[in-house]
Amino acid sequence: MIETTAIVLAAGKGTRMNSELPKVLFPVLGRPMIHWVLDALESAGINKRIVVVGYRDDLIRSSLARRDVVFALQSEQLGTGHAVQMCKPLLSEGTSPVLVVAGDSPMIQSSSVTELIQEFEKQDWSCLLGTLLKDNPHGLGRIIRDSEGRFLRIVEHKDATPQELQIREVNMSTYLFERTSLLWSLENLKNNNSQAEYYLTDSPELLRQNGKNVDARPVLKACEALSINTLNELEMVESKMREMGYPCEN
Repeated sequence: MIETTAIVLAAGKGTRMNSELPKVLFPVLGRPMIHWVLDALESAGINKRIVVVGYRDDLIRSSLARRDVVFALQSEQLGTGHAVQMCKPLLSEGTSPVLVVAGDSPMIQSSSVTELIQEFEKQDWSCLLGTLLKDNPHGLGRIIRDSEGRFLRIVEHKDATPQELQIREVNMSTYLFERTSLLWSLENLKNNNSQAEYYLTDSPELLRQNGKNVDARPVLKACEALSINTLNELEMVESKMREMGYPCEN
């Protein structure tokens, strides 16, 4: 399997957690959730890992002091695209593809990551998204395809038409980029939206519009839809992880 570099997005505060603790450090089965993410990447054979930190980065650096990772600092939280832009100096050398995942998704599966990388190897992709088919996709971005099933863009739930809301294939913030294509898209991201932020969700569409080979593969498992934004969701994730036999740390 091709060597891959991973970027783990972990800069946000997680305001809905009602705590001063960075969200990625909330314990899940006794371990900070970002450790589960890093374990899955390591199990998939990804040894080059960049963690984007921002809010209370000192706490995250301390928690990961014994992990083999490097850090990129996002001092202002200006969107997911901006977070990946902060990694550009660390991506200036090498040619390996770049996987981007969220640090608040402790149920990411190494088998899904492996399958996405294997799919990436089959063609000359600029970007391949790891997606999920979900029966109740409320609140999640939808994958828009043309009449022949080719990827067009991601549309956020709040911006989707009634017809688009019927789509079951959803974006789960899991992207695999050819390195030079990623760097090009980061240079061309715009922040002309209501939040004035740079969104990584715009990168695949930018690449497609530039004639690049972009698609999505629904390789993610149902459990990977369980990310954590609230304390209630944390409880749901812990319950599911116990059900699946994840080890608890006492």
